[in-house]
Amino acid sequence: AARLAGELALLAAEPPPGVTCWPSEQRPGQLHARAADTPYEKGIFNLEIVVPERYPFEPPKIRFLTPIYHPNIDAAGRICLDVLKLPPQGAWRPSLNISTLLTSIQLLMAEPNPDDPLMADISSEYKYNKQLFLINAREWTKKYASQQNR
Repeated sequence: AARLAGELALLAAEPPPGVTCWPSEQRPGQLHARAADTPYEKGIFNLEIVVPERYPFEPPKIRFLTPIYHPNIDAAGRICLDVLKLPPQGAWRPSLNISTLLTSIQLLMAEPNPDDPLMADISSEYKYNKQLFLINAREWTKKYASQQNR
């Protein structure tokens, strides 16, 4: 609890560029985050962060609440990113923190990993028809994540 409080204070004082994060008023151990400044045409994407009791020895569970057209993020908002999973499949370490995870998610948004997809069809489109992928990503962003739709 003390570590999480420290991380939240640091996130409030020095957030990563384009990211905001705050605790849920209704549910202890749950945070909300918002990612902007991504290649997704000024979209604003809301995320849910559930911090487990064993944090930092277990990674938080993070998912997108805003739909996003991305090869590594599925329709339920789950994210395929190694730092969100425990070893041996993942790369989570207790030395990582929520700020680092949010920055990693922003990097994944900017640079998808089509070789480790959750959405095979979007991954294939990203690999073999990037122009179409970009058109679809912009359309989804406009539909689901634009400021006028909030």
